[in-house]
Amino acid sequence: MAAGAPGRLPRRARIRAGAARHGRCPDAAVTGRDATPTNWGRWGADDERGTLNHITDTVRAAAVAEARTGRTVSLARPIHPVPLAGGPYTAGTAAVPAAVSQAMTFTGTPPRALTDLLVINTHVAGLTHLDALGHIPADGQVYPGRPIADVATAAGLTHASTTAFAEGILTRGVLCDLAPGGSLPSGHPVTGADLDAAARHTGVDVEPGDALVVRGGWDVPARVGAAALPGMTVDAVRWMHLRQVSLYLGDIGDAHPPLDPTYPLPLHQIGLARLGLPLVDATAVDGLAAVGAELQRYRFLLLIAPLPLHGATGVAVNPIAVF
Repeated sequence: MAAGAPGRLPRRARIRAGAARHGRCPDAAVTGRDATPTNWGRWGADDERGTLNHITDTVRAAAVAEARTGRTVSLARPIHPVPLAGGPYTAGTAAVPAAVSQAMTFTGTPPRALTDLLVINTHVAGLTHLDALGHIPADGQVYPGRPIADVATAAGLTHASTTAFAEGILTRGVLCDLAPGGSLPSGHPVTGADLDAAARHTGVDVEPGDALVVRGGWDVPARVGAAALPGMTVDAVRWMHLRQVSLYLGDIGDAHPPLDPTYPLPLHQIGLARLGLPLVDATAVDGLAAVGAELQRYRFLLLIAPLPLHGATGVAVNPIAVF
């Protein structure tokens, strides 16, 4: 529903009402350090879902209601495996240059079936993937305040891993297009005011439990060779916190070069580590923006069904928007 529709509370009042249902005002959820927002302790010391806790049954029901036509859009970049070479790869290295490498083989003589081995380099710019909350720490701690040395093992993460995503994610998605028909300038610092302006342009509200999908017009090929990249500021991450966003997806992430020496990676260091905000990196947003403009609809059902992969720092995903 468009902003300002009759019968609805003002946006700020809805934010505070949503926070009250969780027993805490998000404006107060800050640390003493530069008023940095945090959710540590909000859902308990053992929580691994973070802001996915904002996705209630009521939110899911509202999300399903957004699927009116059945039209679907994939938000994943296509994967083109390269031949597997080299290895084995030792701990402490990232020796696989491609997002996905493949070794084909067959069984039986003559061949009865073809099979393959896939090696996935999860955290690369060309692969659409969901970051686990333990992927990047802040001040040596991962969400919700555990020392990284206590959770990182040779067998994988023992806390804040992809295990938390095994049941899948179903919520309402909201598109914020920061540069309709174009691209943000290189190095542009995205603030809460930018996100507000994008939401006003399409007449949508970002409500508790929503997944925020951001288009900056910087799909992966545009990043190659760029000296500077636009990206999120601490202010933008705080904006998401105040609106109780459950998940971030976008074709832009943290700015490069970094904008803040204290938090050079605010989307990861504050979003992931302090808020417990899962991130989908390298999202393909242009197709979604085109369909949204065609239908004049910028809210949709968002589905993500990751592999039930335990103990990993991230997992490749294919987010699906349903209009």
